[in-house]
Amino acid sequence: MNGKAGPRVAGEGNTRTRLDRGRGALGPALELVHTGRAPTRAVLTAELGVTRATAGAVAAELEALGLIRVDAHPGAAAGSQGRPSHRLEVAENGPVALAAQVHADGFRAALVGLGGRIVATAPGCETVDADPAKVLGSVVEAGAELLEETGRRCVGAGLAVPSAVAEPEGLALNPLHLAWPAGAPVRQIFAERVRAAGITGPAFAANDVNLAALAEHRHGAGRGSRDLLCVATGHRGVGGALVLDGRLHTGSSGLALEVGHLTVNPEGGRPCHCGSRGCLDVEADPLAFLTAAGRDPGPEVSLLQQANDLIRTQYADPYVRTATQTLIDRLGLGLAGLVNILNPDRIILGGLHRTLLDTDPDRLRAVVADRSLWGQSGGVPILPCTLDHNSLVGAAELAWQPVLDDPLAALAGT
Repeated sequence: MNGKAGPRVAGEGNTRTRLDRGRGALGPALELVHTGRAPTRAVLTAELGVTRATAGAVAAELEALGLIRVDAHPGAAAGSQGRPSHRLEVAENGPVALAAQVHADGFRAALVGLGGRIVATAPGCETVDADPAKVLGSVVEAGAELLEETGRRCVGAGLAVPSAVAEPEGLALNPLHLAWPAGAPVRQIFAERVRAAGITGPAFAANDVNLAALAEHRHGAGRGSRDLLCVATGHRGVGGALVLDGRLHTGSSGLALEVGHLTVNPEGGRPCHCGSRGCLDVEADPLAFLTAAGRDPGPEVSLLQQANDLIRTQYADPYVRTATQTLIDRLGLGLAGLVNILNPDRIILGGLHRTLLDTDPDRLRAVVADRSLWGQSGGVPILPCTLDHNSLVGAAELAWQPVLDDPLAALAGT
């Protein structure tokens, strides 16, 4: 990975370009199966632009590597004629990637297979030490225990953190909600803990919302979108990510789309840690909502869960309703500004923002349309994220990418 572009997103390239026989087709073929775009050998043949014999050989090689399963005798669909094409699926007991996520209210480890399928998760921890080395050591230890319990082969590890991660050094520049020092070398620390635990494969780290967008584009609500905008608030703060022409856009040094610092309430807005006032980061996150609703956050569960539960169970309360509508209006104002600049073909919302959309979709879409030239000219679809643990799945995608690029070379090193 370099600072110019994020991980390549599968599914939007010129996959119909004719490929050479053999090794060169393995990666593109695996991407197609991984993202669900080649459910059969016939579709794989057409997408790769190769002969049926070549597609069969490629599928057989991927099966021999333990990555996919080829069903040569699938049942025929009702009303279909002729022999059905071989079905292609990710291998049920194939390799996994270790995925780790750290957020303001805890951390979690999981094993994720091809297809974005979560195979196993460790119990989440609800406290985050101010020392990143301790936290990352604990989350890697939890992941190592999962690998030992399942006996799965590991292709690598990925970490999602609630901070911009500067490239190429892998520094967490603003992990303010974690009380970590600015500029913490999270990728280096994570990689060291992964190696010390005896886990094979490369280790990566990136911003959690970037990874959520990557996962949703490949496996969730963003699939099929060309220019995808993702905005989400999890436990604290607001993050954004952009997929442009099928690629995760991270800017020149990994710091693009810091949407949390768009001003949405300049008059009387809350002070933001960036030095400004009324930023989306402090006006449209769970803490802002709970405060606006007149609720004192409790320590029992995460801020995100408290906010979601309050909206879902007490929306009839006038204070809760007013606070919800206020956040919707401020979120809509921020989204409209982004639409005017970026002109995405789809917007997906995660965390508390997904709950706001579910609660009053017409209000949010009206605010965006009213403030956006592009919205008035036809509207941009605004959809909820569909993956429950999209940042974890996205962290795994980082580790899977070398395998998708060159399965033979990547698996030789694990």
